Amino acid sequence: MPKKFLEAGKIVGTHGVRGDLKVQSWCDSPAVLCDFDTLYFEEQTPVHVQKAQVHKNIVLMHLSGVDTLEAAETLRGRVLYLDRDDVALPDDLVFIQDILCFQVHDLRTGRVIGRVRDVLTSGAAHDLYEIEGENGRLIYVPAAKPFLKEIDMNAGIIYIESIEGLVE
Repeated sequence: MPKKFLEAGKIVGTHGVRGDLKVQSWCDSPAVLCDFDTLYFEEQTPVHVQKAQVHKNIVLMHLSGVDTLEAAETLRGRVLYLDRDDVALPDDLVFIQDILCFQVHDLRTGRVIGRVRDVLTSGAAHDLYEIEGENGRLIYVPAAKPFLKEIDMNAGIIYIESIEGLVE
């Protein structure tokens, strides 16, 4: 069952003396994190976002009740979560956290090649699935057509169709 609260970013520092926070976004882009009015600590403690903006690939954020440098400093290192119910994903997209550890089945070879260890989002045309295969060997498969065929969320399986030499 997918988690209701997803890690969205981490408070990595402060900005100024009025309690503003520097947040490293773990979303597709830092701008996504600016779209939320409510985020969460410890997966269930809501915090109100008064303002947020992207500055040099980091999010500058002000939370309600955090109005001094000292108060902001106490939050350094804390993880911010979002409620998946607050996000409307298109049908062809999934949350990365939902597919970690999914089994990857290659339709070309007819075998399981490993499990999703990570999804690398470099800002290139598409993401890469990092798959841990036999003996810890890492295999990288583009998360795009024609390689990606189907993600079965209920079964926890990703079906790909590799090309010769990609997984061997």
